[in-house]
Amino acid sequence: MTVLRLVIADDHPLFRDALRVTIAQGYPKAEITEADSFDALRARLEAAPDTDLVLLDLKMPGMHGLSGLLFMRAAFAAVPVAIISAEEQKTIVRRALEMGAVGYIPKSTGADGIRAALRALLSGGAWIPDGLSHADAGKDDETPLPARLARLTPQQIRVLMMLSEGYQNKKIANMLGVSEATAKAHVSAILEKLEVENRTQAVILARRIAALPDLGSSGS
Repeated sequence: MTVLRLVIADDHPLFRDALRVTIAQGYPKAEITEADSFDALRARLEAAPDTDLVLLDLKMPGMHGLSGLLFMRAAFAAVPVAIISAEEQKTIVRRALEMGAVGYIPKSTGADGIRAALRALLSGGAWIPDGLSHADAGKDDETPLPARLARLTPQQIRVLMMLSEGYQNKKIANMLGVSEATAKAHVSAILEKLEVENRTQAVILARRIAALPDLGSSGS
């Protein structure tokens, strides 16, 4: 029998523990791993690319808003990702689904609701909160922006995330283990693909679609 593999990506250990218990009650034989940062999540998926579902919080070290989801969809396209977050604004839910999330589970959802969401997601379906119809989920005046971001390679998305944090080319190069010239080339490619003139405009564009109102890089 195939083992069901899930990853809980959240930087709050108490929430991870509670979610693990909730999942185990419905799927006692599931293999559940945890990640407390974006880098840890990448390592988990590189080690287990056949993961069946990632439950991704929006605020973890190493990612800014929906930028982590954007990278996931580019780098691990075969792995379904559902957002689990304290944020319940319809605009945020719509953007997450627009950018490739298979579901959106508010942290206020009870244990029975979470298990119902998991049943839908693990059967290949989608799941969104009550009060937001599937028709509503597709409505967003900023649809062209995700399309432009989707042109970026996984590495370029990582560079864009670093630009959003204010890092310069030398720092980006050190973090990626590449030459400064390579980092600069990535930045140039990003500007071209996003159809902007400079890195400031690229950061504004990325934050407009990938970041969330009043969210930092960790919390919730």
